[in-house]
Amino acid sequence: MKSITLENTSFRYLEKSFGEWLDVQGYAASTVYNLPLHVRELLYYLESKKLNNIKDLTIQNIIDHYERLKERANHRRGGGLSNAHLNKHIQAMRKFTQYLRKVGRLQIPEIQIQDEATESSVKWLTTEEIQDLYKASHTETEKDNYNFIEQRTAFRSRDRAMLAIFYGCGLRRNEGVNVDVSDIDFDKGLLHVRKGKGYKERFVPISKTSQKHLQEYIYDHRPNLIKQPSEALFLSTYGTRMQGQSLSLRLKYLIMKSENLELIEKEAGLHTLRHSIATHLLKAGMRLESISRFLGHSSLESTQIYTHLEEQE
Repeated sequence: MKSITLENTSFRYLEKSFGEWLDVQGYAASTVYNLPLHVRELLYYLESKKLNNIKDLTIQNIIDHYERLKERANHRRGGGLSNAHLNKHIQAMRKFTQYLRKVGRLQIPEIQIQDEATESSVKWLTTEEIQDLYKASHTETEKDNYNFIEQRTAFRSRDRAMLAIFYGCGLRRNEGVNVDVSDIDFDKGLLHVRKGKGYKERFVPISKTSQKHLQEYIYDHRPNLIKQPSEALFLSTYGTRMQGQSLSLRLKYLIMKSENLELIEKEAGLHTLRHSIATHLLKAGMRLESISRFLGHSSLESTQIYTHLEEQE
């Protein structure tokens, strides 16, 4: 909780340095902001027990704190904390103990608390809906009121390249934003993800269809968007690197252009494309371990959600 104030100077420093560590590891800004707030509650609990040195932290302390959280009221909405919110606390404590081990502050075992059960909020698109997005990228409407036909054509080609990156290659939002042209090796059919989650690198195979869309964009249409030297794959109207919000707006534009009401109602985002390719690969018979490597997951736990999606059908 934001309203909690830590009296212990070393605990305040730990909270701050934990956030800085998350930032250096490449986590999203929301994670860098929220996880230290959850850790603050753990440190506040230690203070309440007169434990003012981080070396006093034990797994039992963490378990006791978590049991207390399960009984704590939700101060904003009333009632207790939701399972999803409790899982955020579990994530924060896992990462915090990992941070303590990495920086040599405390050799504490990994936390074995099981995540609370939640209804899957993962959205994904059918193969037919993905095809509708590609079709929409080929159609020109009266709303396409750009001044030059070369630019309109370039935007539509860029849309297909966007689908190739976020659906075909299953990249996360920030991974796709940071892709450079030089990261794509057409000879080997591989995409080098240099700035993955936690700054982990990986190579992602590119299907022949995705290669075709990327080649058409890079060689035939991207040059029409260049205003200044840039290695960025996705260029804006001004010739600068497109950010996640701009790419998300283009995806929403394609969705509305598809005129598929079921697709429109799903309110899909860039991450939905990633969930979609993972689900489709699983349905096609790919092993979970291979999908996990493809997505750049650090463990199979993160990939397990797609088995649940398949069971729901």
